[in-house]
Parts: sequence; structure tokens; C-alpha cells
Amino acid sequence: MGEIYILSEKSFEGAKNLPVIKINFLDIKVDLDGYNALVFTSKNGVEAIDRIDKSWKDKEIYSIGSGTTKAIKDKGVVAAYTAKSSYGDDFAKEIIPHLKGKRALFLRAKKVTSNLNAILKNNGINLDEKIVYETVCNSYLKESPKEGSVIIFSSPSTIECFFKLYDWKDSYKAVVIGTKTASFMPKEIEFQISKTQTIPACIELAKTLL
Repeated sequence: MGEIYILSEKSFEGAKNLPVIKINFLDIKVDLDGYNALVFTSKNGVEAIDRIDKSWKDKEIYSIGSGTTKAIKDKGVVAAYTAKSSYGDDFAKEIIPHLKGKRALFLRAKKVTSNLNAILKNNGINLDEKIVYETVCNSYLKESPKEGSVIIFSSPSTIECFFKLYDWKDSYKAVVIGTKTASFMPKEIEFQISKTQTIPACIELAKTLL
């Protein structure tokens, strides 16, 4: 019987870890003076700025979803706003009214797939951006997933790195966390998209496919 695989180092009940990606937190300085609000689209951005400057906790915080908001809460901070949608473009549209008249900083990855920054700037938001981390592929090749397994793809980076490291087997099944990530899947591979954009929801869907 196959297994359910998550393509990151973080553990989730009901799935095995296959860390095809890793996060590099950049050793940089970030000047937070003058900013009223900080925008986060991942928990990695939260971890990155917390390593750099603890004063981020004094700012107004805008979070893309429940996972990022939990990371913020775990640092002892209450987010001013958590998005209703986990898609970056929708998140940007939601927070436009909240950021009017403020100076905001988007703490981001080196590579982003949404148009959040452009949407905010095009709607008159005074937004700066700072790259504080990057997602890279692990350079080692581990044992391939078992035949009949379900692979959960939670980001475009997990797709890119998985297919750099492994060959796809006909017995595998794919679960994708959302439509944006799904747009990066190889066209020849069938997949199912989770109705809710969370890893636990993906795992529940994957269980039905084993």
C-alpha cells in the first residue's frame, strides 16, 4: 500500500515527510522605521523577520491565511487582518481599503507567484518590498515514494523540486493545494485540487485516494 507524502520538513499527522524544498533565511538588515503595516503571505516571512528585528511585533500585521496567522500568533502577536481567501491576488484586493493612507512593507520570498505587489501599488497603496528568504531545492535524492502513493503539492516550488529529483510513476496520485499551484503542474499528470487551501485538508483528500 502506498503512503501520503508532504514535500516539506514540517510534520503533519497522517503523512510522511519528503523534504524536496528547504528555506534559506537571508542574513540581512531590514529597516522597519516609518512603516505602519507589514504584509505576510507565508509563515516563512514571519520567521525571517523575527530573526532579523523583533520590533516587527509592534506593527499592524496583515496575514494571507490561517497558517500564516498561526505563525504570527505563535510569536505572541495578533494579526490586524487575516485574509478570507488564501490566494495572493484576492488577499491584495481585500486589504486595499485597510492600507489606504498607510506605509506598508511586504516581507516576501525571492520568487513569488501572485500579483499582490502590483495590485496594491496600482491601487495607490504606498508599498515597499523586501526579500527576506528564498525557497530552494534540496540537492540530495532520497528513496522514491512507494508505488501507489499520493503526493501532496503545496506550492509551485514543491512541484519544481519534486520533478527535478524524482520520476513520476503511473501508480502515483497527486493532490494540489489550490488552483494557483495547480497551474504549475505538468500537463500530462492528473491531479485533484483540495477544496480548502490547507495541508490537513489535502491530507484528508489524499486518504480517499489510497
